Amino acid sequence: MTFENYLKKEDLSKHTIEVYIWTIEYYNKNYDSLAKENLLAYKGYLMEYFKPETVNLRIQAINKYLSFLNKTELKLSAVKIQQKNFLENVVSNADYNFFKKQLKKDYNLQWYFVVWFLAATGARVSELIKIKIEHVNLGYFDLYSKGGKLRRLYIPKKLRIETQQWLKEIERSSGYLFLNKYDDRITARGISQQLKNYAEKYGLDKKLIYPHSFRHLYAKNFLDKYNDIALLADLMGHESIETTRIYLRRTATEQQELVDKIVTW
Repeated sequence: MTFENYLKKEDLSKHTIEVYIWTIEYYNKNYDSLAKENLLAYKGYLMEYFKPETVNLRIQAINKYLSFLNKTELKLSAVKIQQKNFLENVVSNADYNFFKKQLKKDYNLQWYFVVWFLAATGARVSELIKIKIEHVNLGYFDLYSKGGKLRRLYIPKKLRIETQQWLKEIERSSGYLFLNKYDDRITARGISQQLKNYAEKYGLDKKLIYPHSFRHLYAKNFLDKYNDIALLADLMGHESIETTRIYLRRTATEQQELVDKIVTW
């Protein structure tokens, strides 16, 4: 089996597969073997020239390749990313409601529901594209992590009822909920791109309109209404409650507004 086929079996996005393959090709071109000292030298090079997020993406690619070759003892550790004390680039409730309203008004109902599902379920985009009509009728979607841990993605009643009405109108009763123009399951990349297109159309800040922004909004709104961080960590599928703590913090915009209001001396 080739490394590319191995990656395809892992259900990774096309873009991630391309990045991983490019990384391995670059490594093999510049280093003569998969010896530990070479791997550490490559990591050192990455840390010198790239942001931590990029470094970790390349390390993930290397580690995936080592798993493929059954050389897991050579795996590299990720670099620590300094967490900011505020949330950045999170869509506001006002923009979210305006966005939904415009999509509905223009009868872009699939995209109206894409945005609503992202914000009302806290789904990652990779999870959203796997939701089926059968899950809508059930009211939840069970997800299993690689360690076999169960996470249940709940579909709130209001969203469920309106989605079922829409599905009845378009005469669909089974299969993936969100489809592309060829009636195939939509891709994560397709969703990200189309959200940007609609953001531009409606005059919204494109930096704020991306799938994960709505997941952030879900978490912030949840804690504002029901302050149970342990429950939210379970609903979000966070391994550690520390990851969830970021949502207790203000967004950068909120911090600015509070400082402007408080500091008048």
